[in-house]
Amino acid sequence: MARLAAYYTAQGKRVGLVTNDQAAGLVDTHTLASAGYPVGEVAGACFCCKFDDLVDAAGTLATDAPLDILLAEPVGSCTDLVATVLEPLRRLHSERYRIGPLTVLLKPEHGQKILRNEDGLGFSPKAAYIFLKQLEEADIIVVNKADKLSNTEQTELIDLLNMRYPEKKVLLASLQTGLGMDELTDALDCQTQQSLPLQIDYDTYADGEAELGWLNAEADLEGVDLPLDTVAQQIVSRLGDELTQSVLEVVHLKVLCDGGDAFAVANLVSSESPAELSRSCGQITPKVRVIINARVAADPAMLADLTDQVLQEIAASHSAALNRGKFRHFRPGRPQPTHRVSSPPTA
Repeated sequence: MARLAAYYTAQGKRVGLVTNDQAAGLVDTHTLASAGYPVGEVAGACFCCKFDDLVDAAGTLATDAPLDILLAEPVGSCTDLVATVLEPLRRLHSERYRIGPLTVLLKPEHGQKILRNEDGLGFSPKAAYIFLKQLEEADIIVVNKADKLSNTEQTELIDLLNMRYPEKKVLLASLQTGLGMDELTDALDCQTQQSLPLQIDYDTYADGEAELGWLNAEADLEGVDLPLDTVAQQIVSRLGDELTQSVLEVVHLKVLCDGGDAFAVANLVSSESPAELSRSCGQITPKVRVIINARVAADPAMLADLTDQVLQEIAASHSAALNRGKFRHFRPGRPQPTHRVSSPPTA
């Protein structure tokens, strides 16, 4: 979202962004807002179940001046967006919005396993069902992190996608390095949303989402010389190790360490991947605000306990005091869309 926002801003367009999650306190919201973009956050459920909140958030971003581009990213475990978000927007707010192509980012770490139909995914076929439905309703599928794939792996993923979804536009990209951005922005600028409402089993969808334990946590560390980059990476690495040892699949784990004047962000994108410092700042500070967003195929209470344990260990290793803040942990409830338009638009 940040790369696309920078691209459109450089063209002289006013860009607004809306993030979305099952709970408040997102690393992504903090990161995007720090870059100077107008950002709204819809919390408590996906856009489909918080449709009016999405419309309100977009309207608020346009209060000072009209938006040219609105970029909105729904909860990563959600699907059926054409019927529950895009078509309602088109039919109820056509005077305000022209809908662009629905774009889905494919994370190779999980995408390879699911498309190969491998065993040992770390989560059940019901969770894989959601992933495949997301691809099915996409206009554009972007294979992200292509810079970390060999030529053979790139070719295999493209072939698997083309075989299963021959009508889709499939692109290779690395949104961290900028690889493939020209092709992606060309596709976004030249297309509109064309995909049709899904045929979807909401029981399987709900069960697949409920497999994931959600944790949005906040805490403060107070010490003497706390290196933000190191603390962020240590939290992610240590928690990732604990989850892997417990054979719990990580869908994503993001940690932001904010020192007031600067912040660092570290990520873990699967149980088999190393922790990455995606944003470094080099700052050393006596106080760190920690924000943790974790999505793991695990019991939420266990996830919260492991996170608390890791924070205590990291604090002790830096001779810092730990002040535990809000810990929100739960399994997502059954999706209850505000609207669902199951028929395609009439000509």
